[in-house]
Amino acid sequence: MSHDHNHDHSSKTVGLKEIQPPTWPETCKAEVEAIIARYPEGREMSAILPLLHLAMREREGHYVALSDMQAIAEITGVSPAYVNSVCSFYAMYHRHPIGKYLITICGNMACHLLGGGNKLVEHIEKTYGVKNGETTADGIFTLEVTGECLAACDLAPVIHVDVEYAVKMTPAKFDALVADLRAGKGPEAHLEKLPLMNGADQAAWTGYKPVAAPAPAPAVEPTAEPEAPASEAEKVSE
Repeated sequence: MSHDHNHDHSSKTVGLKEIQPPTWPETCKAEVEAIIARYPEGREMSAILPLLHLAMREREGHYVALSDMQAIAEITGVSPAYVNSVCSFYAMYHRHPIGKYLITICGNMACHLLGGGNKLVEHIEKTYGVKNGETTADGIFTLEVTGECLAACDLAPVIHVDVEYAVKMTPAKFDALVADLRAGKGPEAHLEKLPLMNGADQAAWTGYKPVAAPAPAPAVEPTAEPEAPASEAEKVSE
């Protein structure tokens, strides 16, 4: 029995498709080597996560194909099945092509039920003709509604544009966002840089700084043990 592996590209959701081996292991060779160098020799499998991000970034459609997993398996010395198990565990690794932007709507209680996120989703479905997991006809964005909290409940309803926040979202604000995306202006005018946990400005954050190894403890000179006091018998014999 034969199986037709061709996909209907007119569909709003496209399944995992197979292509020729990826080019990023060569075109991004220096970056791959830098990633591997972060980990001790013999622990190359620790590089699977950043290599999956690299593969997804470099592929048109921003997803991970089986051929990417094969390449990562060869680089890290594990089986393709092991790479697949890692990739499938994390929701941020996409197994099918997505739009130019990924828009994630918080579906948790504060945003979805109390903040009006459910009405926002209804507006998006009606206006742009997409449901959860689908991509607009022009490929500009893929809609994702997550049940996981996006950790900005006081600013509900909250959305992510890729990994950046847009807060207190309304249907009108969403339409303005999409208009800018379609005009090639990007999402920057609609994003909110939330303060870090210590209150610092996120835009001014320079990143984690390496922690210096502690100085070795000074050597301790050995000391002679004190003589034991003479016993009563010894005193008498003297």
